[in-house]
Amino acid sequence: MHNILKTKIVSALAATAVVVAGGSVPAQSAEKPIQIGLIAPTSGIYARPGTVMKMGAELAVQDVNDAGGISCMNGAPLELVVIDSGDTVEKATNAAQRMVAEYPELVGGTGSYLSSFTLAVTEVTERANLPMLTLSYSDQITDRGFKNVFQTSATAGVQAQLALPIILDLAEEQTGKRPKTVAVITDNTAASLSSVERMKNGLLDDVGLDLVFEEVFTPPLADATALVQQVRQKRPDLLFFLPTVISDSKLILEKMKEFRVEVPVISFGIAIAEPEVLNTMPAEMLEGVMSAVANWGTKGQEKLIERLNTVYGEPWMTQNAVSTYGDIWLFKEALEKSCSRDRAALGDALRELDAGPATYYPGGTLSFDEKGRRKGASLTVIQWQDGVPVTVFPEDLALSQPVWPKK
Repeated sequence: MHNILKTKIVSALAATAVVVAGGSVPAQSAEKPIQIGLIAPTSGIYARPGTVMKMGAELAVQDVNDAGGISCMNGAPLELVVIDSGDTVEKATNAAQRMVAEYPELVGGTGSYLSSFTLAVTEVTERANLPMLTLSYSDQITDRGFKNVFQTSATAGVQAQLALPIILDLAEEQTGKRPKTVAVITDNTAASLSSVERMKNGLLDDVGLDLVFEEVFTPPLADATALVQQVRQKRPDLLFFLPTVISDSKLILEKMKEFRVEVPVISFGIAIAEPEVLNTMPAEMLEGVMSAVANWGTKGQEKLIERLNTVYGEPWMTQNAVSTYGDIWLFKEALEKSCSRDRAALGDALRELDAGPATYYPGGTLSFDEKGRRKGASLTVIQWQDGVPVTVFPEDLALSQPVWPKK
């Protein structure tokens, strides 16, 4: 399966860097399509998650159009415009500038992937008055007073605040002992640093964890030996693990196995749970590893998960697919409310939206606070079990029961 998946992704990336991809158009509609932009990395070291974001958006555009398009605009269909953000902040900025210049009829956008990319992209889209939805975590994204940036995920700080008590309670429940010490290994991307900053500025103290070792590195990591040796010497009860690049995760976990460092690994984000991980390391190396992520395939989404597998060969649904899928439906809600192709009207509709409980995001509602953060946004906790990362929290969305990693 994984070789087939890789072949499909390579073929997709070879096809184009900037594409316009529309879902099926309602036969009864003669209306001009409404363009939604997806700006995400489809080249470079982050091409894999960016391509998966495109998959989720494409499925949602097809589903919206098959359901009749935007009803208040005589069934106008949606059309997805895909822009490659590249794999650096500079490339993402240039891509955003191209996007707003070359596609003046875009009414909104989603994507960006890394928070550092999103911070750069939204500087451009805000000036263009283009509403942007994003799953990127960094608190800074919606701390700048921008009117047209909307986070569908919980911020990194909130995710850390929610995740730590859950993880510690689980450890105590299954082992009879509450962890007391923690080591942190993180790269220097914006979301990772936001999570660590929140932990160090009171959250670790609040939950009774003593930080015994911290290391920040710039991806890609060349050698993990020194990091792992430090963890081995400190012997923490937990390792908080925040790389955003699969190769970095692989390097660190391999070195931990080589040095026989047996400590429960708790990650934040999805780098540790991408299907491509299994192309680089055996499933047994990942068994028991947990991660707190903004979104994941959950109970109630089984048909969508199966469809993603059938259409694209994806073995499971990561946050990148389900979030962009949800973003397209969120735009539909706002377009039905604004009944306009005007960006300003769509931005107003998103700010005023109150569309009830969220379907494709964990917790909260389809509404935003004054900063542009989705109200009540929660998270999911996933765990590698028998070669698959499955949702184990929250209980009402879980596909499996959690098992505390052995130390």
